[in-house]
Amino acid sequence: MEHARNYLVIIEKAEDGSYSAYVPDLPGCVAVGQDTPEAAKLLIQEAIEAHIHGLIEDGLPVPEPTSRADYVQAVA
Repeated sequence: MEHARNYLVIIEKAEDGSYSAYVPDLPGCVAVGQDTPEAAKLLIQEAIEAHIHGLIEDGLPVPEPTSRADYVQAVA
């Protein structure tokens, strides 16, 4: 039975202009070298699903999402 989860995804822009994404709650789940943030988001969604399927196939627990993000204003 499938269980939908909403994982926090961090998308970062590299110095070369490409975008990468990772999931703090799923160590090792990454998408790198994409041209746009949207492309990185699509690829990381596929990576998350593959990562979870791999965990299930290996009989390992699937981590529940616990990470969250917010912005904090800092005045320098």
